[in-house]
Order: sequence, then structure tokens, then C-alpha cells
Amino acid sequence: MSTDPTQNPLWPEGVLCRHLQSVDSTMAEAARIAPTLTAPTWIVADTQTASRGRRGRTWESPVGNFAATLVYKPNCTPQQAGLRSFMAANALFEALAMSVDRTKLSLKWPNDVLLNEGKVAGILLESAGSGAYVDWLSIGIGVNLSDVPPGITDAAFAPVSLTGEGGAPTDPMQLLARLAADFATQEAKLWEFGFDIIRADWLRHAARLGEVITARSTRSELTGRFETIDADGNLVLITADGPQAIPAADIYF
Repeated sequence: MSTDPTQNPLWPEGVLCRHLQSVDSTMAEAARIAPTLTAPTWIVADTQTASRGRRGRTWESPVGNFAATLVYKPNCTPQQAGLRSFMAANALFEALAMSVDRTKLSLKWPNDVLLNEGKVAGILLESAGSGAYVDWLSIGIGVNLSDVPPGITDAAFAPVSLTGEGGAPTDPMQLLARLAADFATQEAKLWEFGFDIIRADWLRHAARLGEVITARSTRSELTGRFETIDADGNLVLITADGPQAIPAADIYF
């Protein structure tokens, strides 16, 4: 990686950056530093030795790709913390659109970014706290900038890389500066206007909105027309039995 992203004019005021050459995972590092956190902090690593994705799945991050986590104290409930995944997706969409034709990008519920319908990026949220408000929230983001992770053969959406799909070569630190700025904008919009504007931004780029898709969880499978996401971030499908709100599932189409 190259220059200090905090020196980029885009970098948001009051936000820190912790750059590590190697770490087990940026999410694990976020959990370690969260108890003594004094300001929102982006943790970015050149390499990760034990990175992971949703539901404990492995997320490979070869050198040259992007791996970072934002950890901060958003002063919100667990439900409100979960909505930050849509803010992160919006911010990541805009940051990646600086390097590739934005019409080739789309957002897959609940937290992936697709490029030419292949998975180019993923988002993972973790939080802690036993009261009405979370003590801290971490938002992990991995992007295949230059390389496709090896050995993935059973994914619902085949992994792709930014450059492999015609995107411009992108320095991870430059991407981090854009992403940090775009996420700060999303956070400001949330506090000023509420989740409705975040939701509208996300739906504008949603993959297969209005089309028939399948949502699979560990307990069930449901197929229907992708109508919207609701105020709680649930996927809403129109099925033969009427509208169904789905809080968590893997999506196939």
C-alpha cells in the first residue's frame, strides 16, 4: 500500500486510521481496540491471516486487494446499528464507481456489491453491548481490487475482481480515502434525514429489484418478486401468500 490516506483532502475530519502490514483480521483488531476507542477508526491491512465473511465463512484477501474495518461508537440501538450495512454498501458503491462504469455495479441484499453480476466486495457487521445501545460497531469491508480469491467453487455469485472486469487499477489507500469520505456522508445523511434517504439510495442500485428471486435461510426457502426493503432493512418479497418480510437469508437469482 502507498501513502497515508489521512493526508488525502477527502479524508473526514476527526476520523483516525490504523495501517497494519499484517493482522489476523481487521475485524478481530477492531474488537481488540474497541474498548479504548477515542474516535472513529479505520483499520486497514496489507495482508490478513485469518479473515472471514458472513456466518463465519472464509474471506480470502490476497495482497493488492482491499481489507479494512471501521470501528466506532454510533450511539444507536442494535437495530439501528444493523442499518449501517446499507450505508456501507452505498458508500462502497460510490467509491468503486470512481474506478469502473457504475452501470456495471449493483447492490445485493443484504451486504454484497456485484460487478457484472459477480461478487466484487462484501460487508460484515459486528457489534457489542448489553444495554439499549451498542457499545461499539465494526464494519468490515473486503474488495477484490486486482485478484480473485483462489479455491472458491461453490459460491452463489462467482467472485470477480475490479481490474478483471475492466476497472481501473486502484490503490487500496486511495480507495480507503474515498470510502471513508463517502461513509461519513452517509452517516451525516442518516442523522439529518433518517433511514428513508439511505434506503432510497440503496434501492436505486439494488440488484434484481422487481424481479423474481429466491431467499434461502437455514430453515426455509422462499421465492417471490423482490418488492423493496422495509424500514428495518428486511427484504420484502411478494409471494403467492402475499408480502413476506425476511430479516436474514442468502439470495439467489
